[in-house]
Amino acid sequence: MRLFGRHGSTLVVLIAGVAIGFFLAGQWVPSVSAVPRQDYESLELFTNILSIVKKNYVEEVDTKNLVNGAVSGMLNSLDPHSAYLTPEHYKDLQMDTQGRFGGLGIEITIKGGVLTVVSPIEDTPAYKAGVQPGDMIFKIEDEFTKDMTLVDAVKKMRGLKGSKINISIKREGVPELIDFSLVRDTIRVQSVRSRVLDTGYGYIRLAQFQERSDRDVQRALEKLAAEKGGLKGLVLDLRNNPGGLLTQAVRVSDLFLDAGMIVYTEGRIESQKQKYFSQKNGSWLDFPVVVLVNGGSASASEIVAGALQDHKRAVVLGTKTFGKGSVQTILPLDDNSALRLTTARYFTPKGRSIQALGIVPDIVVESAAAQESKAEERKRLGIREENLPGHLQNQQKTPAQEQEQGNKDSLVPSTGPTGDDTIDKDQQLKRALDLLKSWDVFKQVVQKQGQGT
Repeated sequence: MRLFGRHGSTLVVLIAGVAIGFFLAGQWVPSVSAVPRQDYESLELFTNILSIVKKNYVEEVDTKNLVNGAVSGMLNSLDPHSAYLTPEHYKDLQMDTQGRFGGLGIEITIKGGVLTVVSPIEDTPAYKAGVQPGDMIFKIEDEFTKDMTLVDAVKKMRGLKGSKINISIKREGVPELIDFSLVRDTIRVQSVRSRVLDTGYGYIRLAQFQERSDRDVQRALEKLAAEKGGLKGLVLDLRNNPGGLLTQAVRVSDLFLDAGMIVYTEGRIESQKQKYFSQKNGSWLDFPVVVLVNGGSASASEIVAGALQDHKRAVVLGTKTFGKGSVQTILPLDDNSALRLTTARYFTPKGRSIQALGIVPDIVVESAAAQESKAEERKRLGIREENLPGHLQNQQKTPAQEQEQGNKDSLVPSTGPTGDDTIDKDQQLKRALDLLKSWDVFKQVVQKQGQGT
């Protein structure tokens, strides 16, 4: 499958969040040939070890399984996102981008050798059962998950609709393991949801960037604009959005911009140096936008937040994002398997690298759900790219330097209660709506601070 962008050339197709098998970044390219033998003299050591294992291991072993394991180990040693995809896993990856697959509905990563939940997908078995971001999956059925690969974990948790699976979770602050008995379902991820928050103020929730997300956002905008009072302001909610298709991140950003760069990538080879620009047609420019983010906002979400922030088209509100600023290229192999290889980093229009730093909000507002303290929330959403073993380093600013730029919470005037119980329970959303309603006052405060008055 190939997707083509605005410039006619093949673009990076998948930029995903942090979970293997869940929307990781990629680019569809022709099959790759074998590396010349003379480039790797140490292959002789590998073949010797392979021979010794086959001859002496306590049980008979299959050569293909040994080679696949060696390839997986080699790629896993590079960074958390490079991996070998068997034909089955490669097929699953292609299904993911269409927003439909069988399983539980969670994005996962590995932290300290333990499978860890980044976020559950809305309206899925895991979400309905109460699985939370930061939960550590200790057991799948009767098998402990320590040192289990992400690929193997995804394979074990997926299955036919209606089939049952048991998982055991370790949660911060809970001494015993929590057991979940879940029934697999066909996961149809509804990419876009929208509603009116108050007369003239709309809300769009983007759960992940999949095929047709830009069209769904466009339709949501048109529907909100047709409501009584029109559209005076918009909240774009990217919290716990693990990413998805880069082309969709570009197109969604383009809906709110009329010119300029959206994102660019830099790699070692020329083909990995790409620039993506906004177009003038059909942009929504006549109202302020607040983008909500948190530690579960990754990859494509960070591209959109960073682009709108750099162009001063939106105010970013919430907590620091995940920090996945690398591009994974999908390299198909002759046997229908593939490599997912980290080949580039992406940068915001102003040249900021997101890798391991994330997007720091203009206004930092911690989530304050009734059942959680702020400290507990930080722990629960504290898993980011910078915590993953072997993550790519960022050569730009340190997290502490970035944080100094982020906390502008004191600039936000409050207009009081909204009267919406749902909004009152969501402090970040409530603050975003307050900000939109007092936008003119907010702009005046920002202008005065910029003038030093």
